[in-house]
Amino acid sequence: MDKLRGMETFIAVVESGSFTTAATRLGMSAVMVGKYITHLETQLGTRLLERNTRRQSLTDAGRVYFEEARRVLEQVSIAERSVERLRLAPAGTLRISAPTSFGACVISPLAASFLQAWPEVRIELDLTNRMVDLVNEGVDLAIRIGDIHQTDVVAKYLCPYRMAICASPDYLARHGTPFTPADLVDHLCLSHTVWTARNEWMLPGAGGEVRWKRDAILRCNDGHGLRMAAVAGAGLLLQPEVLLAEELATGRLVRVLEAFTPQPRPIHLLWRQDLRALPKLTRFVEHVLSAVQELR
Repeated sequence: MDKLRGMETFIAVVESGSFTTAATRLGMSAVMVGKYITHLETQLGTRLLERNTRRQSLTDAGRVYFEEARRVLEQVSIAERSVERLRLAPAGTLRISAPTSFGACVISPLAASFLQAWPEVRIELDLTNRMVDLVNEGVDLAIRIGDIHQTDVVAKYLCPYRMAICASPDYLARHGTPFTPADLVDHLCLSHTVWTARNEWMLPGAGGEVRWKRDAILRCNDGHGLRMAAVAGAGLLLQPEVLLAEELATGRLVRVLEAFTPQPRPIHLLWRQDLRALPKLTRFVEHVLSAVQELR
């Protein structure tokens, strides 16, 4: 028989003073109440109640067991309420993996505003361009750029990852404005060191992709460093729009070759196919989806 149910039955008998009243309180028969008490006494190897036709009283063992059993059930109730709160309101640690640049510019500020709304949540944000394993690495949510080919995760489309080609007004005044990829022969290129000859400056053209064949005059392993060099007039820059938003808005950088910008790639939110996602995850997903509507 269920031990916790037996404890609950014993406490009801002591507090109500009789098997019959306890049975009514618990919604069971008086015979079943008696079976629970007998089972408890058999398990414990001692009598808990002294019973006769007119009254019942606790034995010394019964008094000790009554206090301890009541304390146990109180702790069980506290544990159940704690889990219930987790199901109703975001709480606990949320582990997120995001691409380095997009994560720093977009996800990190959203994490900050989410924490202000839900102070019981803690966030561990890992900014990496590595494809993490959600299950083996204990990641609750991953943000990925590009098409998703996994079938064991939930993938929610977030927004397009658009690119932009730009330069400073000073650079364009000195070198002119390119209008087609063919014009790039007369221009200077800035490039990220993680790019390779296969994927850097591959621009869509009328006859397929066109690669800018000139070597970059400046390579850097940091996107912010490249932006500052472009603002200072070093050359043309190809970067994600989200990283260039402030410079484009203020006019420190100006778009060029808009008709030849690489096609945007999709950004997805990924999480495991759990039977029931906790509020810390579902609310954060809602928070991010709502906030990035303007990027769509």
